[in-house]
Amino acid sequence: MAITGSGISLDRLSPTPIFQQIKSILEGAIASGELAAHQRIPSERELSAALGVSRMTLRQALLELMSDGILYSRSGKGTYVAERKIEQPLQRLSSFTQDIASRGMRPASQVLAQELLSAPLELAGALQIPPGSEIVRIRRLRLADEQPLALETSHLPHSLCPGVLNCDLTRTSLYEVLRTEYGVVLGSAKQTIEASQPVAEERLLLRLPEGVPVLRIHRLTSTVDGRLVEFVRSVYRGDRYQLHVELR
Repeated sequence: MAITGSGISLDRLSPTPIFQQIKSILEGAIASGELAAHQRIPSERELSAALGVSRMTLRQALLELMSDGILYSRSGKGTYVAERKIEQPLQRLSSFTQDIASRGMRPASQVLAQELLSAPLELAGALQIPPGSEIVRIRRLRLADEQPLALETSHLPHSLCPGVLNCDLTRTSLYEVLRTEYGVVLGSAKQTIEASQPVAEERLLLRLPEGVPVLRIHRLTSTVDGRLVEFVRSVYRGDRYQLHVELR
């Protein structure tokens, strides 16, 4: 059923506000595939005429959908359907590769840097190693179905994984390499998360539309026996990710 078709009607006697009913109609059209990702939705004029509502009421529904990350606007061009967000649970330690594959998408990476460095004070303190110790730095652009989702920079003590720089990490999980090649089994992690505006390089690599923020995540990962093994700085697309935690 087309969302501008005559078969759609609003229940004006319902206690549910009209703008909420409109929101539900548009969400249903997106969920059914009638409106696909990055497809332009009908204009405010077309929708208000089709639904028999004022443009002010319609705009309230559209603004809520944009606030929820379901729609986005392009100045002077209209309103479009956003990509479905990927829900990232915070209770479970898993790799990007595992998370993306479990959702039926194809994970991949572009390795931007893979090098050996001397640990500066900040990283040495985080990993609890002497300053100047050799660390491995791996910077990757992470993709799902060939779409960039995150920038990830991992730092590991070189003594933990000698030779890891020779591994092909374009399609292989670093965590899987650590487990199978070095016997390193990860057990827990501590994360900090904040929202911010992207810098120019991040906007370019992540192909971010204007005005879209990013989620910055810092993670310190330990093995099952409590040894610190990795410090990661990640930048995720704010329009594609939502973080999920269950509180008890």
